[in-house]
Amino acid sequence: MRSPGRSRSMCEWDDFASDAKALDDLLVADGSGALPPFFLLSQPGVGATDQRRCSEAWTRDRRAAAAMERRTHDFRFHAFDGRKIKLGYLSNDFHDHATALLLIEMLEAHDHDRFCVNAYSYGADDGKAMRRRLVGAFDSFVDIKALSDGDAARAIHRDEVDILIDLKGFTANARSGILMLRPAPVQVNYLGYPGTLGADICDYVITDDYVTPLASAADYSESFAYMPHSYQPRGRAGPLGLNPGRASVGLPEQGVVFCCFNQAYKFTPEMFDIWCRLLDAAPGSVLWLLAAPMAEGNLRNEAWKRGVNGNRLIFAPDMAQGEHLARLQLADLVLDTAPYNAHTTASDALWAGAPIVTCSGSTFPSRVAGSLLRAVGMPELITADLGGYFDLASGLAADPGWLARTKAKLAGNRAGAALFDVDSYTRDLEGLYQTMWRRHAGGLPPAAIAAG
Repeated sequence: MRSPGRSRSMCEWDDFASDAKALDDLLVADGSGALPPFFLLSQPGVGATDQRRCSEAWTRDRRAAAAMERRTHDFRFHAFDGRKIKLGYLSNDFHDHATALLLIEMLEAHDHDRFCVNAYSYGADDGKAMRRRLVGAFDSFVDIKALSDGDAARAIHRDEVDILIDLKGFTANARSGILMLRPAPVQVNYLGYPGTLGADICDYVITDDYVTPLASAADYSESFAYMPHSYQPRGRAGPLGLNPGRASVGLPEQGVVFCCFNQAYKFTPEMFDIWCRLLDAAPGSVLWLLAAPMAEGNLRNEAWKRGVNGNRLIFAPDMAQGEHLARLQLADLVLDTAPYNAHTTASDALWAGAPIVTCSGSTFPSRVAGSLLRAVGMPELITADLGGYFDLASGLAADPGWLARTKAKLAGNRAGAALFDVDSYTRDLEGLYQTMWRRHAGGLPPAAIAAG
């Protein structure tokens, strides 16, 4: 089998069905741990039960080795009375990165009278303003990229971190080996990976009751720590820039602008079928996608195969966040991907006033956009199947009045939306941290908890 990640990123779909079968066979074999769990997040037809099985297999040998190493470290923990709870955020994305853009206002809003907030960074210093801003948001910023997993774990334990919060999961360049050594008494899976990490890695996952209903608890090794609205933080990030006008970004002056700025590996032939049907049903419309040099030719060819002029796909270059948010105002309707929804790109679009049509599935990554829409007061844009997704998107595109009313409602909701209330979000998150710590200090095991 070819590399599934590479073929998906290039939108090479001729062997999509056979590649999917090969992934299924690897999962069923369940012996080698050869299938990275991240690949399954965007694979149609894969449920959360299979995702957990894959995570367990992927980490099994490393967890066994880590258990032996833990005995040599012999980490001991103490429940300290009367001091601030020490938080440790672990990531390689403490620079100009989507995770940092989501987190920065929450980190700056932390209550330093009650919490000592520390960063453990194993990523690059890109020298940009976001890196400096992040360093300033923490009480301490520790660069551990040159340390081995064992040395990094010892440093975290030596700092007496109470709650270690992992922001990477199984995404690129993650160092889950640090977590497997259990350097902190409470460990949390948060934001970076929309799924379970498997047994004996994290005690809790920060979530909400839309992305992970309580009935799905058996599919996660972590206990659910429920936020009251959406699990995802999203501040206000300053005012939007001026609408740049369609011509300045290569869009036609007339016609509906469908938009999807998700990465190309989230696209599937089935979703692209629907997008092409939407283009066909809306004369003069275009599909505005994020630049993907390795995939653009293939996507244009796929459009032609479906009877749609490939030149109706318009690719947008990467831009700085401020310019990106300004141009998003030009999108008439954002088309979500399934089964791996928009995450940061969804909250960016909603902040810019661009409505999103999503189709919710049964897994965490397939329900994120629905969680965000719920938190901004627009649940009517959530559909339960791809037929409903097409009907809703085509109906909005064909009815300018309906689309205008939808945009106006989103604009009106934005100021008071829970999604953008970073202060309330931070207090709720801190409440979860306090409950986790009280349970640990009281000798209680992890269990489902809720903020408020």
